[in-house]
Amino acid sequence: MAVVSWMEILLLTGLVVGCYWNSLSCGFVFDDVSAILDNKDLRPATPLRNLFLNDFWGTPMAEERSHKSYRPLTVLTFRLNYLFSELSSASYHLLNVGLHSVVCVLFLRFCRLFLDKTSSLVAALLFAVHPIHTEAVTGVVGRAELLSSIFLLAAFLAYTRSNGADQSIVWTPIAVTVVLVAAATLCKEQGITVIAICCVHEVFVAQGFTLPMLLDTLLQVLRGKDGFPYAVLQTLLKLIVLIISTLLLVIIRVQVIQSQLPVFTRFDNPAAVSPTPARQLTFNYLLPLNAWLLLNPSELCCDWTMGTIPLVESPLDLRNLATLAFYSLLGLLAFHSLRHSHSSAKTVLMALSLIVLPFIPASNLFFPVGFVVAERVLYVPSMGFCVLVAHGFRIVSHKRHLRKISWLMIGVLLATHAVKTFNRNWDWESEYTLFTSALKVNKNNAKLWNNVGHALENQNNYEKALRYFLQATRVQPDDIGAHMNVGRTYKNLNKSKEAEDAYLVAKSLMPQIIPGKKYATRVAPNHLNVYINLANLIRTNDSRLEEADQLYRQAISMRPDFKQAYISRGELLLKMNKPLEARDAYLRALELDSTNADLWYNLAIVNIEMKEPSEALKNFNHALELNPRHKLALFNSALLMQESGEPRFRPEANRRFLTYVQEEPDDANGYFNLGMLAMDANENTAAERWMREAIRLQTGFRSALFNLALLYSQSRRELDALPVLDELLRHHPEHVKGLILKGDILMNHKKDTQGAKVCFQRILSMDPTNVQGKHNLCVVYFEERDLPRAERCLEETLALAPHEEYVRRHLGIVRGKMAAMSVAGQPLSPASAEGAEEGRGATGSAGAGSKKNVRKSSSAESLSGNIQSELLDDGQADKQQRTKSKSTKEIKDIEKKRAAALKRLEEIERILSGD
Repeated sequence: MAVVSWMEILLLTGLVVGCYWNSLSCGFVFDDVSAILDNKDLRPATPLRNLFLNDFWGTPMAEERSHKSYRPLTVLTFRLNYLFSELSSASYHLLNVGLHSVVCVLFLRFCRLFLDKTSSLVAALLFAVHPIHTEAVTGVVGRAELLSSIFLLAAFLAYTRSNGADQSIVWTPIAVTVVLVAAATLCKEQGITVIAICCVHEVFVAQGFTLPMLLDTLLQVLRGKDGFPYAVLQTLLKLIVLIISTLLLVIIRVQVIQSQLPVFTRFDNPAAVSPTPARQLTFNYLLPLNAWLLLNPSELCCDWTMGTIPLVESPLDLRNLATLAFYSLLGLLAFHSLRHSHSSAKTVLMALSLIVLPFIPASNLFFPVGFVVAERVLYVPSMGFCVLVAHGFRIVSHKRHLRKISWLMIGVLLATHAVKTFNRNWDWESEYTLFTSALKVNKNNAKLWNNVGHALENQNNYEKALRYFLQATRVQPDDIGAHMNVGRTYKNLNKSKEAEDAYLVAKSLMPQIIPGKKYATRVAPNHLNVYINLANLIRTNDSRLEEADQLYRQAISMRPDFKQAYISRGELLLKMNKPLEARDAYLRALELDSTNADLWYNLAIVNIEMKEPSEALKNFNHALELNPRHKLALFNSALLMQESGEPRFRPEANRRFLTYVQEEPDDANGYFNLGMLAMDANENTAAERWMREAIRLQTGFRSALFNLALLYSQSRRELDALPVLDELLRHHPEHVKGLILKGDILMNHKKDTQGAKVCFQRILSMDPTNVQGKHNLCVVYFEERDLPRAERCLEETLALAPHEEYVRRHLGIVRGKMAAMSVAGQPLSPASAEGAEEGRGATGSAGAGSKKNVRKSSSAESLSGNIQSELLDDGQADKQQRTKSKSTKEIKDIEKKRAAALKRLEEIERILSGD
């Protein structure tokens, strides 16, 4: 086996990097979104064993909606990417470029087995720059092709070492081959076809048989004239080992998909559901079409489904001539290579093997697949194509008069292909650029119009997106998905009537139930979401909740395993105040998918509605076991622990809130609740820090401002509380508790009775029945020594709260004081004191009178202070109790609002909505 030099490796690697370096600036597009962004199997929190239980897209293989594409080793490389760079697309593209370089080097070693040094290098260079590979290299999901190709080529190269010098069998390379084939198959299904390539090589290259020789040997054995030659027996033994290994891999693969083929619709592959002869004619026409893409990759398209390729419905269709020409050429090449044993025939035969055998699983000839044409599946067949081109170049370049022109042509071919590949990479920069480039090639594919609409929708450009969705319905009037997209966009534009009409059109296009026929096999699972979307739309009208429930039940009747319907129905039943039925719906969904963290979270919400906090906490914990960074489960479980008031829960609640703010660093509610936990633990410094952070993130945060002021007040930092209360009342002038706290601080610590009076009067202007505000205003009157007014005020307060003992006691104190002052002849109000003072001055006894008044005044102030102290001591104690009580109530209010907003509207609507 000719080795590959370092110079050749550097040349191939440099060429690959030159062609694909701009792919590093591309994002995740098309299938990358499902395979990378939406695939939970990439997350470190997901157990590794899930990679071997789920399909390529992260869907359990047992579920009917699974595509049955089993590629755990490919997903494992995605997971490694995520481990190092999470969702930075550049690292994923960089690894793809590196893998393509490895494939090019291995392919060069493959070519050295059948071509000379120059032509094999030409084949590898052509393979490195061929534009058909952009989907496999620049599209991240194309890594399945890259990895599978590496193991496929490695398996073949290992197998070529299985013949000893004395023509004996060397079993170690065969064992290595079987292991590498298994690895190739675990990267992508077509990897198993290398076994067939090895068989062709063994028979026609290693053993040197031709088809006539094989037939002659077989006839000799059948006539009994001779037995099998020893070389043939050795070949048969090796082939039997390879075939048994293949059968075992096939059996395992069938077991993995549980003997079920994926569900595809006429939109994915129109020919697959077409009658005879249209199905056969179309599938056979696809073969020359794929060959043409290899020959002339000038018009490449990321999606060839739906109406891209019209059906070949008649034998008279002129496209059948292309099919005949393709089969004729293929047959001539195969016949020539099988009849002769020279090196050129062997080269052609191995090239044809690489073209045909790996393509068979994607050809639709033996079983339908979910696409019509896919450029990435031509990655391995293009190797055979490149070998044929290089072989032709070798033949032509050996003719002296054609040598220069052949070199010129191959140089132009490599240059144009490299430029085309480089430019094609820019199409994969974003979903919008990708699908608009596809529309330049084909305007008859409704899926492309839909996907451009989706790209615009992601940019919140709903008006323009709607135009593309409507065009999709015109291109393919029976496209259920297009009408669903129209409905969703109208909903986003707040045009509910138009949205409902679009959903009803989509619903009318659903296949009708045929007795005795399984419904799910005739419709794409995602099309059933039309019932979910329509129900989600009409349930915004409280008078149509039963109608929405009927739609959910209809979807469930069509597919009893339709998890989405149970989830959405559970949320509706909560809204209908039917928590028991909601719980049953979620439990049924959990039977279908017990590893879904969102389902456990929703079940916990039902438990909260049913006043089952311990069950709710248990189910929140289930959700967090499955997804330790489930944001809403973190927040609401910590909130539940905090509400319980049990000190043993505080450390865990604090940890969960800390994790939550790591996930949502801009959510002020997380910091607020951390502050409340710190207050409960008397950690005032931490509480102040968290409250300040919450206020920074959310200006005018009502509860954070009040509780920070309360914290200052309880920490004897009343003067620090005043600016906080001023900010609170600037944003929320009606905040009663803030006014009460500010009034108390002004009266007790600033001795500003006028300012306190303004606060209490404002409370009573908003709520004349507010007992606490009324009582504290009475205290202000007493502080002003207006005892009659204080008495009347306390009488009015007692009428409002006849059972409040402290009000009755304070009224008694005031009345006692008034009686004592009346007996002593002292004035009961500031106005009376001023009149008496003026009368005494008129008698000319100012000096004595003044001195006596001073003493009385001093005595009165001391008594007033005692009463004031008693009033304020009781009132302050009561205030603190009420403030604490009402503070807790306020916390619960904000928590209830938070829970309602996040738990129901954001989580259930956003994550579980059919939209």
